[in-house]
Amino acid sequence: MADIPVGSCCMLVLVCFQVLSADVHRGHYIAAVYEHHVILNPNPAAITSRRSALQLMNRNLDIYEEQVIAAVKQVLHRLSCMALKNQVFLVVNLGTKQPCNHSDRRCPPDGRYHFNTNVVFSDSGTLIARYRKQNLYFERAFDTPPEVDYTVFNTPFAGKFGVFTCFDILFYEPTVKLIKEHNLKQAVYPTAWMNQLPLLSAVEFQQAFAVAFNINLLAANIHRPDLGMTGSGIYTASESFIYYNMEDDKGKLIVAKIPITPRRETNSNMQTSFSNSPMDHQICRKEDQEAHCEKAETGAQEAPPIFHGEMMYDNFTFMPIMEAEGEIQVCSNTLCCSLSYQRLFVSKELYALGVFDGLHTVHGTYYVQACALVKCGTLDYTSCGQEVTKATERIDFQLQGNFSTAFVFPLLLKSGITLDFADYLGWEKNHYVMQKKGASSGLITAGLYGRWYEKD
Repeated sequence: MADIPVGSCCMLVLVCFQVLSADVHRGHYIAAVYEHHVILNPNPAAITSRRSALQLMNRNLDIYEEQVIAAVKQVLHRLSCMALKNQVFLVVNLGTKQPCNHSDRRCPPDGRYHFNTNVVFSDSGTLIARYRKQNLYFERAFDTPPEVDYTVFNTPFAGKFGVFTCFDILFYEPTVKLIKEHNLKQAVYPTAWMNQLPLLSAVEFQQAFAVAFNINLLAANIHRPDLGMTGSGIYTASESFIYYNMEDDKGKLIVAKIPITPRRETNSNMQTSFSNSPMDHQICRKEDQEAHCEKAETGAQEAPPIFHGEMMYDNFTFMPIMEAEGEIQVCSNTLCCSLSYQRLFVSKELYALGVFDGLHTVHGTYYVQACALVKCGTLDYTSCGQEVTKATERIDFQLQGNFSTAFVFPLLLKSGITLDFADYLGWEKNHYVMQKKGASSGLITAGLYGRWYEKD
């Protein structure tokens, strides 16, 4: 069965490079992803001619061709003294169609399925794999495939790669099952992701996914800031190379050398308290670029209030951070989240610990358990859960929750939509723990995002 390209454009490109040199044998390969400012059909709901569709597709393909050439040149420039030859594996996302019989109850009225599809070409130009997106997201032009695709392709430089698309990343089928059953360490991930802060910004969750599964993830997003779409990267379990730009319409090519075998380098020794900090028992405020510290008053403190607010369309239970340091706990249904914290500079910014344990039902249905320390939009409690991109306050913290699921994704987002890695991640008895000290910039989100797939 052959799929025939349809639609207005090829949306994304992912490129993996094999560099034929000793460097490959030392356990690394070169990866490249391109975040494309896609040229869209101005009227996607209207029926278009084959000629018009091909013209639009070719305009996007012209740009892809330029970027593939640029990627090859960049690799040769950086590794020119070692590389003898360059070979390219290409992963492209496009629309495909497949004829069907009307005896098939699922067959659309026009007698053909339309799929959101990734195709994979080897370094010899051979079509070696195809994946049809399983979990559609506001994609009325596409159909769900009759059966789930579990797509893997082999490379001579890094072994097996898995393939999935966009919204698939939040679900067990096919993504988690694919990774677990094939013991994958590499994955390619074309996406058209609409950023949603504070917990589901593209680069934020892409990194969390790579860390949680200890894999290399090559993620290419569409670049359409007008639609909230940006955020691509090459992620390992301990390093990320990203592009996030909501300010202009420029696409971006990212090239990085990453290890074939991912390795998480977070400290395995958890610090049990923050009492050793030189800022202990002091309140510090930053005024006119200078820090002013004074001794904190000791004694019993009034318990912070508990309030409810909407975050990510879900009803979170919140508790604000009121002191320069302390410990708080918030519960929702069966999930209880604890936070130990020390504020390095107490600024005029409000932070709160939010907890949610329930079924998410807006723009998709799936069960979430989440613990999240977030910067609120203003000093008003009703602003907690709003989208925030800037922060000045640095906070040392230990965040933990008694999750009912083993699938917990660690989120750590700093001011300006930049990423950070935890000092410690892991299970302590029945609690999943994340710890971070000594952040270099303001904190937007520190979260543990659990997916309880069985309760979807």
